[in-house]
Amino acid sequence: HGDKITVHGKVANVSGMPITVTVVNPLNSVVTIAQINPEKDGSFKTILNTDGELWKHDGTYTIKVNYGSASKSNKALVELSGATSASSNNCASSEIYLKGNYCVPYTITGGMVTGASINSNDNSIIIRINANEDGTLTLNPDKSILNGIFMVLVDGEEWDDVEISDNQVTVNFLAGAQKIEVIGTFVIPEFGTIAVMILAVAIISIIAVSAKSKLSIMPRY
Repeated sequence: HGDKITVHGKVANVSGMPITVTVVNPLNSVVTIAQINPEKDGSFKTILNTDGELWKHDGTYTIKVNYGSASKSNKALVELSGATSASSNNCASSEIYLKGNYCVPYTITGGMVTGASINSNDNSIIIRINANEDGTLTLNPDKSILNGIFMVLVDGEEWDDVEISDNQVTVNFLAGAQKIEVIGTFVIPEFGTIAVMILAVAIISIIAVSAKSKLSIMPRY
């Protein structure tokens, strides 16, 4: 969310009619409709800004491009989530950025990494990719970030075409893959260690106060 999406392409025959770009959100509501006049060579380009109330829902957005008759159209699916972009803050271009200022070295062929997030519930890191063709993703996270890698899911399905060596994992994915989840025995909490300690202290304090309150209302004889 808050990113910009560039839509570009080329029509075979320029007829003088505008190109219509329609975006539908996961709730099947129309987010935006834009009309573009193609260049003389048939090329066109527009930029979509994902700010705004209609773009706030996580999930898959459908971008449909229509030119001329309804049969002459194409569409693309874009998934928006609370995940961070692939490279941000102090991470190098060959590293994936995770919320909390963590960087994970990676290489990819056959596509590109579009974002990543931490899944504390399943001790995993979720990598979102745009795979134009069959390819390979290799991650080498520090053990303080993700440790004990033992399973990989691709688009929610357990994946066998995987090689795990120490704390490095290589995943061979197919064209069209969108989400790779690397699961271990430990993952760094998304909101950081200090926040976890503060939360733990707060919970202990609540329990202590609650216990004290129960004692104070016990009847006296």
